[in-house]
Amino acid sequence: MSARRPPHPGGEDLFDAAVNDRLAETGPLPARMRPRTLDEVVGQAALLGPDGFLRRAIAEDRVPSMVLYGPPGSGKTTLARVVAGATRAVFEELSATQASVSDVRAALQRARDRAVSSGRTVLFIDEIHRFNKSQQDALLPAVEAGLVTLIGATTENPYYEVNSALVSRMRVMVTEPIGDADIATLLDRALTAERGLAGRVTIADDARDAVVTRAHGDARAALNLLEAAAGAVATGETIDLDTVMAAAGGRAIPYDRAGDQHYDTISAFIKSMRASDPDAAVYYLAVMLAGGEDPKFIARRILIAASEDVGNADPAAILVASAAAHAVEFIGMPECRINLAHAATYVALAPKSNAAYRAINAALAHVEQHGPARPPLALRDASAANARHFGHGRGYVNPHSTPHGVRAESLLPEQLDGVRFYHPTTRGREGTMVERLRTLRGEAPHQSAGPPEQGDG
Repeated sequence: MSARRPPHPGGEDLFDAAVNDRLAETGPLPARMRPRTLDEVVGQAALLGPDGFLRRAIAEDRVPSMVLYGPPGSGKTTLARVVAGATRAVFEELSATQASVSDVRAALQRARDRAVSSGRTVLFIDEIHRFNKSQQDALLPAVEAGLVTLIGATTENPYYEVNSALVSRMRVMVTEPIGDADIATLLDRALTAERGLAGRVTIADDARDAVVTRAHGDARAALNLLEAAAGAVATGETIDLDTVMAAAGGRAIPYDRAGDQHYDTISAFIKSMRASDPDAAVYYLAVMLAGGEDPKFIARRILIAASEDVGNADPAAILVASAAAHAVEFIGMPECRINLAHAATYVALAPKSNAAYRAINAALAHVEQHGPARPPLALRDASAANARHFGHGRGYVNPHSTPHGVRAESLLPEQLDGVRFYHPTTRGREGTMVERLRTLRGEAPHQSAGPPEQGDG
């Protein structure tokens, strides 16, 4: 919690201003390089771009109370400070891990005293989801009355973790992880800024790329790692890759999440699962995770493979993949690596069939070539008052009323009679579907919708 002394009669907190000025000169590199104006903030284009909501709100002096929701190091505290500076408001900061109800009430009382002289207050609460109900309820009247502009920061979904009464009075804004290009910009700025490392060190390109990769979109982590590496070399020297590796406490994995390494590794991962090689699948999974790949991206690829390459040969594969994707969202790194490995090895060892993949591609190709055909009259909607007058639903037989619960004839449009899109394999559970289809189709000769298509690369 930031201890606040009573503000100066003029509205400025001179004690905190002095502390902040001192930290800007001697504090850790992230504190020294914290953006002071809106134009110095990198990333968050959706909020701060030319048409971004927050930039427009600041320009029009109508900043609402808000919850900033995003991962660590994505700039939530920075945005709150910039808002306070841009609106010429006094910045009050509380940490939900330390502040009590009395601390909240004291901050609000200072805001009331400040409001007497038309002074405005931005009250920033870090980890607001950790406030209990009483603490959050104490904020409601002040937010409703506009006594403070409340800015809460959280890494947890505020719709679940913050009282609905408070969230309903605030605007939820999502802060995304800082992109690699923006992290690189921050590093370059830190190396050349007077309040940074100007004249102290330089950095090799591969070492700079390793710092970016290690940051995982966290600006604070990137600057801390840069400062640690700079502290390991003499003034005037160049930080090399080995120095970054040592400062990071492990080997820095060169991996470009937007370049060839990204595409080559994910391709190898997918093809390893398709080829039923769990060892290769786990290896490429490890390369991606060590290189800072987004685990949600990996989970999505496993989900796709569960249907594209396994399908009905093992219907449980998509359930395992879906559960792993949910675990990635719920648990996060580093623990979710286990869930990803669980799903990747299951999909790799499952019997394979791309029949569902080929079926939808064949059906889409037919629709694109011939256009959509109307369903038979028996299948058309008969719920409208005059639908039956046009024959809709006439002749429809509910399969549940038949002896075996099935309809023997095809339900495709008449002009597609005999066309088959789904050609199951005999592998795994899908093999039982082959026999069932033969029975349902009466072993009748059928017209193929086209040659079987192979999975993509």
